[in-house]
Amino acid sequence: MSTETTEQLVAAQKAGVELSFVFLNKGFEGIERLAELNVQAVKSTLAENQEFAVKALSAKEPQETFSQQSILVQPAVEKVQSYWRHVAEIFSSTQAEFAALAEGQWKQFQSDAQSLIDGLMKNAPAGSETVVAALKTFITTASDTANSAYETAAKAARQAVETAESNLDAASPAKRTRQAVVPVESDAKQ
Repeated sequence: MSTETTEQLVAAQKAGVELSFVFLNKGFEGIERLAELNVQAVKSTLAENQEFAVKALSAKEPQETFSQQSILVQPAVEKVQSYWRHVAEIFSSTQAEFAALAEGQWKQFQSDAQSLIDGLMKNAPAGSETVVAALKTFITTASDTANSAYETAAKAARQAVETAESNLDAASPAKRTRQAVVPVESDAKQ
């Protein structure tokens, strides 16, 4: 093997390790955003529960407590939906970042593989043209197959994200207000 080919392999391995860390950092950024969202949600919930507890303890009659509780139901539903919408946005943006990185890396891999094949062809011993041509055909076919698989996977991932987003939109507070909790009428009318 020539020095040029060896250097290309070492560079490819180094790039692979660096890319692994880029993916790990992107993943941790997504986890960090989820953690921040969860901290916000917990703080908000604690503050609201404290406020409710203070109002409930200061109520003069039990019905005041129940009326306060019913007032909190609709905003709670909206907050839960908002929380899950934010979670979906975080997953969607992280997935998009992963996809962009993977696509860029895939293109770089294809370019590097072509350079490697060209280097092998230049440095191949006499009489090995058939083997090198077969190797080139194999790599080209494998690359085309991998391209097709990558495009299919990317399309499926985009569809999954779009489906999740449409499901969240379908469950939006505006559509859910029609399904709000309705107080049960008393039996006194009977």
